[in-house]
Amino acid sequence: MSLNISSKILSLPGQLVKHAQHDLSQQKLIISCKRDRRYRVLDPLNDQPAVVNRYVSRTIRDLPLCGYDCHLEVELAQVIGKDGKRRMERCEFVDKGSRYTLRLCRLVSGLCRHMSIKAVSQHLKIRWETVKNMDKHYLESSLPALDPTQLIDLKYIGVDEVARAKGHDYMTVVYDMVEGHLIWVEAGRTAEVFSGFLKQLPKETAENIEAVAMDMGPAYQKSVRDCLPNADIVFDRFHVMKNYSKALSNQRRIEFRKADKAGKDLLKGTHYLVLKNADKLTETQTKKLQRLLENNSNLSTLYVMKEQLQALWESSTFEAMQERLEAWCKMADESSMLYLKKFAKSLRRHSIGICNYAKYNLTSARIEAGNVSIGMIRKRARGIKDTEYFKLKIRQSSLPDDQSMFYLDG
Repeated sequence: MSLNISSKILSLPGQLVKHAQHDLSQQKLIISCKRDRRYRVLDPLNDQPAVVNRYVSRTIRDLPLCGYDCHLEVELAQVIGKDGKRRMERCEFVDKGSRYTLRLCRLVSGLCRHMSIKAVSQHLKIRWETVKNMDKHYLESSLPALDPTQLIDLKYIGVDEVARAKGHDYMTVVYDMVEGHLIWVEAGRTAEVFSGFLKQLPKETAENIEAVAMDMGPAYQKSVRDCLPNADIVFDRFHVMKNYSKALSNQRRIEFRKADKAGKDLLKGTHYLVLKNADKLTETQTKKLQRLLENNSNLSTLYVMKEQLQALWESSTFEAMQERLEAWCKMADESSMLYLKKFAKSLRRHSIGICNYAKYNLTSARIEAGNVSIGMIRKRARGIKDTEYFKLKIRQSSLPDDQSMFYLDG
C-alpha cells in the first residue's frame, strides 16, 4: 500500500520523499527518499563544496508513526575532498554511522529518564544494549559541560560519595549549596579525586569558598585542609544522627542479649520505635515505647540523650553549641554503655566541624535530595555496569526536566 507524505512534515533536510510503503507483514512503514540535488554537497571535514563520488543508500529507523515502526531509506552523497579522500557528507537528522535518527535518540533518552532501560526496550522493540548506548550517546552530546575552571561565585559547597551499586564503583559528587546545582561528579571517593576538583577551581573562586559540608570521612577533610585552607568544614546533622542511631542500635542489641524472656518479649519490635522522633509515632507506638523505657534504664537514657543531641542544632552561636556538646559528652562518659562512650569520643574529635553549623546554618538537604534522585537512577538502571553512563545519568538528574521528549519546541 503506497502513501504520499510531504517531506516538510517529516523534516528531512536534503532529502525528497519518493514514496511511503506500508509493509503489512512486518507492521512497519518504509519511507523512501532521494538526495535533493538543490542542496549543496559539502566536505564534512571543512564544510567546503566538494565533488560527489557516488550516492549511497542507507536505511535508518525513525520515530514510530501512526502506531507503526518507521524506517527511512535515505540517499547520502559520498564526496571526494581536496585531499583526495572519500567521505560521507554530514546529515542533519542522523549521526555518522548511526542507524537511528537523532529525534528517536532524543525520545529514547527522555524515556530512560523516567523508565527502566528494560521497559523502554520492550515498548520500542529495541535491544536493551542499544537503548542504553543511544541514551549514553545522546547525553554525551547534549548535557552541559561540568568545567571547574569556569565556576565563579561559590560560597558554600557540599561533597558526598555515591555508589553505582552497593559497595561498587563509588563516585564523588559536589554541589553548590546556595543554588542547589550539581557542579561536579567523578569516579572515586579518595582525597585525590576531590583535590583534583578543588585544584581546577580559579584561584579567586577557591579563596571565596567559606564552608564545605560533608560527612565525617577523613578523605574529603584532607582535601579541604590541603586545597581550601580558608574554608571551614561543616559536618552535617544527618550523618551525626545516623552515627548515633547506629550506636543506639548496637546498645539495644546488647540489652536484648542480656535480657530475660520477659525483657526480650518487651524489646521485640521496638527497634524503629527508639530511632523515630516522638512526633512521628502513633498513639499505640507511643504507649509501647513508654512501656519499654520504663522497664529498661539504659535504653531510656539513650532515648533522652538522643533528644538532647538533636537540640544541639538549636544553638545560636558556635561557642554555645560547643559548650552544650561538651556537656553532652560528659554525660555519655559517666554512663556504663560502651557504644555511647565511643560515640562521645567521636563527637569530641569532630566537634569543630559539628559546631560550625551554628556559624553557617548549612545542612545536607540538597545533597540528600540529590542522593534520592541517584537512588532512583540505581533502581531504574538495574544491570548497568558502565560507570561513565551512570555518571551521565547523575548529571542529567540534576537538571530540570522542562523539555518535551515528543515535541521539538517543547
